[in-house]
Amino acid sequence: MGAVLGVFSLASWVPCLCSGASCLLCSCCPNSKNSTVTRLIYAIILFLGAAVSCIMLTEGMESQLKKIPGFCEGGFKIKVADIKADQDCDVLVGYKAVYRINFALAIFFFVFSLLMLKVKTSKDPRAAVHNGFWFFKIAAIVGIMVGSFYIPGGHFATAWFVVGMVGAFLFILIQLVLLVDFAHSLNESWVNRMEEGNPRCWYAALLSVTSFCYILSVVFVGLFYTYYTKPDGCTENKFFISINLVLCVVVSVISIHPKIQEHQPRSGLLQSSLITLYTMYLTWSAMSNEPDRSCNPGLFSIVTHMTAPTLAPGNSTAVVPTSGPPSKSGHFLDLENFIGLTGFVLCLLYSSIRTSNNSQVSKLTLSGSDSVILRDTTTNGGSDEEDGQPRRAVDNEKEGVQYSYFLFHFMLSLASLYIMMTLTSWYSPDAKFQSMTSKWPAVWVKISSSWVCLLLYVWTLVAPLVLTNRDFS
Repeated sequence: MGAVLGVFSLASWVPCLCSGASCLLCSCCPNSKNSTVTRLIYAIILFLGAAVSCIMLTEGMESQLKKIPGFCEGGFKIKVADIKADQDCDVLVGYKAVYRINFALAIFFFVFSLLMLKVKTSKDPRAAVHNGFWFFKIAAIVGIMVGSFYIPGGHFATAWFVVGMVGAFLFILIQLVLLVDFAHSLNESWVNRMEEGNPRCWYAALLSVTSFCYILSVVFVGLFYTYYTKPDGCTENKFFISINLVLCVVVSVISIHPKIQEHQPRSGLLQSSLITLYTMYLTWSAMSNEPDRSCNPGLFSIVTHMTAPTLAPGNSTAVVPTSGPPSKSGHFLDLENFIGLTGFVLCLLYSSIRTSNNSQVSKLTLSGSDSVILRDTTTNGGSDEEDGQPRRAVDNEKEGVQYSYFLFHFMLSLASLYIMMTLTSWYSPDAKFQSMTSKWPAVWVKISSSWVCLLLYVWTLVAPLVLTNRDFS
């Protein structure tokens, strides 16, 4: 609790208490857009929430959490497949705290998403709430967090785990949309530079990035077959790897099909290579939650085996099985979780700084609708001076919002659930948090998200052929 209050009380004065986002920029900061600054502040709030969640998993924190009245009643056990005896695991108290913290963040952002429905310009009174009143919003988050620690146990953990799985699944899809948007923007930027001059250099860069992604994907497939399958078992993993490999090949072929190129000349293998790499990541992420430890050696064990092969001299495929959630003597953030959180950080930062004229996201998720979208210019909405002083953050949303406030907050709500599931390794708790187990539903949620991601990407390719009456330029 001290960590929650300490971190967020420190953050509360940074956003200038009740003022707008523009006050965050000091006189030495460059001119910025109010829409960008606001998104960055919300991203920082979510980062702080993730940091507090990580603190709850550190050694010694469980003894402090147990002092909260009613928060920790009875013993805590953990059940891991292939291990007959239950193991004491005090860190489950930290898992319980992670659930409560991200519950507060998810509820806050979800309520704000509903509050921001149909906001068209910064002249809407609700836009002032979105862009300002930071002290009260941070106080509300802290208040919800503190209150959530006193929620009775019951079936809260199980119900919130189901909500977390659904939310994390949707956030994975949002990551895919942002990845497609990034790939299209990168490809368009390079194509424009080719047309301006020195095309040979940019063709080399385009080919290098595309080749690197495909080569890395093939290497990952080889490692998956080596460490996550066995000749006489792990049938599910063999199916996951094989079907996703085939689907990625099909998607790559579709992206360069003449009909697709006719309607979308700037779609190609660069985007497909990034989607292929992301699909391989989702495949590995799904297999890393498989309950059968013989088919899920764990990334840390694989790295250890590759760097120190003498640990198993008689069997080149033998790896040391890993345990379930970390114990008091283990690492509170394993490699799988670290990679997942890294993707979350990159996704959130990109969604915070991206401009509204990127076509893919503006059509799929994060931009405002139709005519309210403006170009990122400072000419709309007044001059760069206010009361004779230079304005450090320009209100560029007086005539129309630069992104959908509703969808942005909804994405942050889903991101909170994704953080919760990632930090707890997608382990399923029972109603009273007396035990946690790795179950197949988490595996199927992740692997199905990879299939939905590929389907969404294919739809972005074939949509201009199907919906001929719409403008996809």
